[in-house]
Amino acid sequence: MISTKVNPYEMAVKQLEEVASFIKLKPSILEYLKHPKREFIVSIPVRMDDGTVKIFTGYRVQHNFALGPTKGGFRYHPEVTLDEVRALAMWMTWKCAVMDLPYGGAKGGVRVDPKQLSDNELERLTRRYAFELIPIIGPDKDIPAPDVNTNPKTMAWFMDTYSMAVGYTAPGVVTGKPIEIGGSKGRIEATGKGVVFILSELLNRIGMDPKDVRIAIQGFGNVGTHTALDAYRLGCKIVAISDVSGGVYDPKGLDIPTLFDWAMQNPQGHLASYPEYSKITNKELLELDDIDVLIPAALEGVINETNADNIRAKIIIEGANGPTTPEAEKILLDKGKTIVPDIVANAGGVTVSYFEWVQDLQSFFWEEEEINSKLKKIMVKAFDRVWTYSKEQNISLRMAAYAYAVSKVARAIELRGIFP
Repeated sequence: MISTKVNPYEMAVKQLEEVASFIKLKPSILEYLKHPKREFIVSIPVRMDDGTVKIFTGYRVQHNFALGPTKGGFRYHPEVTLDEVRALAMWMTWKCAVMDLPYGGAKGGVRVDPKQLSDNELERLTRRYAFELIPIIGPDKDIPAPDVNTNPKTMAWFMDTYSMAVGYTAPGVVTGKPIEIGGSKGRIEATGKGVVFILSELLNRIGMDPKDVRIAIQGFGNVGTHTALDAYRLGCKIVAISDVSGGVYDPKGLDIPTLFDWAMQNPQGHLASYPEYSKITNKELLELDDIDVLIPAALEGVINETNADNIRAKIIIEGANGPTTPEAEKILLDKGKTIVPDIVANAGGVTVSYFEWVQDLQSFFWEEEEINSKLKKIMVKAFDRVWTYSKEQNISLRMAAYAYAVSKVARAIELRGIFP
């Protein structure tokens, strides 16, 4: 799923090594953190609607348990690899740590093009994948969640399969479920809403009025749509937005609510087929010269050595996981760009997943207003800590975020010791 020949796990390890040098991390702890705690690879036989059986490969990687059970989504995509899942699990460890959540990081994925499967085939795939993972998942072990091409319906199937296996209803085994079976209000919107909480805080610190801010968003899935809606409500002008097919552009600003409604009514539709506005490619969107803020909210590695020098936006806020390679980041920082790293910017999803897990464990549910209030408080606190440390040490926001997260996990490892 990387758009260039970048190995995501090597990228994640390189980021870790850079921060380890900065914080003078013990070599033994660095070596410990480079390697996932547990990797699970499963073959998933699925009976197709025509009676044939196809075998799909699934992964689940649990990176670190020092702060608590592991947490992280699972995705369905034809280009999922073990190294990608390893990287995403490691990034989840840092994301949970920087948000002060009591979790380690995990991630999962199945190599499949979900668009080629019927709803019944997807259900059978999900249930078999869930069943294969039962030895390593559970509300106190590892709590999956939605990611690319997975959704509340997927989580419902997953939770039900686990519950049938253990003999009782266990809503806390996954998050991102439908509200009717233990999901949390505000979970679907949480990642995008969190991106805009961070955007608002950043604009306030640099003295920019949201009404003067022009934004391009790459990605119109769950994260991109809700980021666009909340930024639009904040008063920002969204001039371009795209999905896998390409996108739409209007220098005067897009009507985001209308685009959102169209996307909801055309779930298989692509923005490139939207009947209005000028059309734009993903490459063109990334390199627009009339925007202040670029929000990559799709996949990893989209900003890399080949295009970093062409990025014109002053601010990059990472709605996706790992959208900027280390080499690209050096180029952008040298040009004076501000980059808000993924482990801070898109942590709204895992934060509200934490709220959902807590609600499930105590069977006591909160109103959406309370959830959004708690989410904003946690994200603003984390951003303020990272921003302040970045200014004090004259380092990038990513280095500041990683320094806090890695130091926190390392301290937990040292306090717990190495068994036996």
